[in-house]
Amino acid sequence: MDKRKLGKSGLEIAPLALGCNVFGWTADEATSFTLLDAFLDAGYNYIDTADSYSRWVPGNKGGESETIIGRWLKQRRCRDQVIIGSKVGMPMPGAGKGLSRTWITQEVENSLHRLQTDYIDLYMAHTDDPTVPMEETLDTFAGLIREGKARAIGASNFNAPRLLQALNTSAASNLPRYQSLQPNYSIAERSEFEGALEALCLREELGVICYYSLANGFLTGKYRFKADTAGTARGAAVEKYMNERGSRILAALDEVALQCDARPSQIALAWLMARPSITAPIASARTLDQLEEIMQATYLKLDPTQIDLIDGACRP
Repeated sequence: MDKRKLGKSGLEIAPLALGCNVFGWTADEATSFTLLDAFLDAGYNYIDTADSYSRWVPGNKGGESETIIGRWLKQRRCRDQVIIGSKVGMPMPGAGKGLSRTWITQEVENSLHRLQTDYIDLYMAHTDDPTVPMEETLDTFAGLIREGKARAIGASNFNAPRLLQALNTSAASNLPRYQSLQPNYSIAERSEFEGALEALCLREELGVICYYSLANGFLTGKYRFKADTAGTARGAAVEKYMNERGSRILAALDEVALQCDARPSQIALAWLMARPSITAPIASARTLDQLEEIMQATYLKLDPTQIDLIDGACRP
C-alpha cells in the first residue's frame, strides 16, 4: 500500500482513513474489532477518532470510540502498525471543552488512558476556540510533543483566517505548527474547503484528511428518496441533499461507476483521492462489506473526463 506524507509531520498514511466515530454507536465492540482487523490486514494504517466520540448516543458520555480502540490495541499488540489521530476541544458532557491549557492537559491523559497507549500520533484541535489565546493552545501542544505524548498536531474545523493566524503564531513564537487540517469536504460539500482554505493548505503544505467524505452516506447512492432514510441513524442528515443538485450528483456518480464497474461510493472517494490537496478522505463503515467496498476505492483512477463530469454535476 502506497503511503502519502501528512504535511511535514513525518507521518505517512495510506490514502484512505478509517473513521471510528461509529464505534460505540452503530458498530459494537466486536464489530469494531473486526473492522479494525480487516483495515490493518489490507495495508491501511490511519484510524481517526476523538475524545467526544460517540457522546451523541443516548447513554454514552464520550470516549467510547477511544476505549474500543484501546482494547483492540491491547489485544492485538499492534500499536506500532497504526497511526492514531484523536482530537480535543468538543464538549464532553459535564466535564469540559475548548482549547485551554487546563482542558487539553487534562483531556489528553484521559484519551491516552482510554487508548491504552503512551502517545497519540496526530493530536488535533477538534474545533477552533476563540476564547483562548492561540499561543496558549500551541504552547500546550508543544509541551505534549516534548513529553512524547503527541508526535504531531493538527487542526479541525478551522476557517482560513484562523488557520493562517495559527500558522503565523507558530512561526513567530517558535512553536509547533499544525501539520494537517480536517475539513468537511466531499463532492456534495465543496464550498467550505475550496477557495481560500484549500489554497492555504496547498501553499503551506498541510496534510488534509477530510471528513464526511461520503456526505453522511448520501454519496453511496442508498438515499435517493426521503423514504430511504426511514429508521436510519444518518437519515436526517442526508435529506438536505435531496434536491435537483443532489440528483445531478448521484446521476454523475452512477454514470462514472458504470464506466469503472464500481460503486458510487468508490467513485466519490476516488474523486477526493485524485485532488492534489487531499492526503486521505475519512470514511466509516458499520459492516465488513461496507469496509471492503470503500477500501476498493484506493485502486480506482479517474480520468480527466470523468472528473469533469462529476465537477459539472456539482454546480449550484
